[in-house]
Amino acid sequence: MPNAVIAATGLFTPEQSISNEELVAAYDAWAEQWNADNARAIAEGELEAKTPSSAAFIEKASGIKSRFVLDKAGVLDPRRMAPNLPERSNDELSILAEMAVKAAREAIAAWGKPVSEIGAVLCAASNMQRAYPAMAIEVQQALGIDGFAFDMNVACSSATFGIKTAADFIASGSVKAVLMVNPEVCSAHLNFKDRDSHFIFGDVATAVIVESSDTAGPGGWDVLGTRLKTVFSNNIRNNFGFLNNAAPEGIGKSDKLFVQQGRKVFKDVVPMVSDMIVDHAGDLGLDPQGLKRLWLHQANINMNEMIGRKVLGRDPEPGENIIILDDYANTSSAGSIIAFHLHHDGFERGDVGLICSFGAGYSAGTVFVKKRA
Repeated sequence: MPNAVIAATGLFTPEQSISNEELVAAYDAWAEQWNADNARAIAEGELEAKTPSSAAFIEKASGIKSRFVLDKAGVLDPRRMAPNLPERSNDELSILAEMAVKAAREAIAAWGKPVSEIGAVLCAASNMQRAYPAMAIEVQQALGIDGFAFDMNVACSSATFGIKTAADFIASGSVKAVLMVNPEVCSAHLNFKDRDSHFIFGDVATAVIVESSDTAGPGGWDVLGTRLKTVFSNNIRNNFGFLNNAAPEGIGKSDKLFVQQGRKVFKDVVPMVSDMIVDHAGDLGLDPQGLKRLWLHQANINMNEMIGRKVLGRDPEPGENIIILDDYANTSSAGSIIAFHLHHDGFERGDVGLICSFGAGYSAGTVFVKKRA
């Protein structure tokens, strides 16, 4: 039975970025106007005044200093507070597909093989821009790939679930190589009028090529084992969907965007993920404290640091627990892949690391990898 190899990765980063200071200025301008418009109701106790935000609050709460976005102007316009992404015709490449294709082309170039060797395309992401046709099939066509393609949505864990699915296809002999892409326009489902979450997300796309060990050349990463876990929870939720059109009174409600109960998420997810990593490592005969590097989902610096300490049994050394939140913010499914793509240097043959994601659902996925010769 052939083993799976992570042969190459790719990354698309938007040109525009927003600093905490810029984001706070826009939010505070909106909040000041909202307070003025609702002054009577606030004075009579019917509404609570909006509290200003601050760059210091954002960094302390999340570790985020800036985020990349597709449309900076729309997000920073106090009259809009949302990206302005014009709708494209059905004959044009859609936004998510365009992002995915750019990341995929970088991965394919690094791989150095023709796309004719890819037998499947998976688009694994939090929020697809339409129900059908599948984004993955559009990406497949744009890249000239034969075979089959489909979409997957397991929120922030989508990439590790995608790698697991690709590895299973490899093991079964269904295909020799799989392209897995993670396009995330997180700014489009973030409530920029919510002080507690307006800073969390950024936009990006990543790509991973998973190949059979029978055909893989030198380099890359052996997939030692993959594991998935889901536990239902309402503590992270986004209620937007096609049924909104059947209930016009619900359109525009804040729960149609990203909402979470952050403290409950932290309390639930940190032990769940930490235990899952340690248990999976043990089943593979690995010492979790001997992992050379952790590429965790980039959710929140406090969560990532706590998980790192629990897994390694100590405070991680610099470069052991990768954090890219400061520049990219939370990019949902793409976060752990960005960390892996940008910071996999310094590994020698046989060194082991962990790609791990976790998010709404709850969902979590672990992928242990070993550096090949």
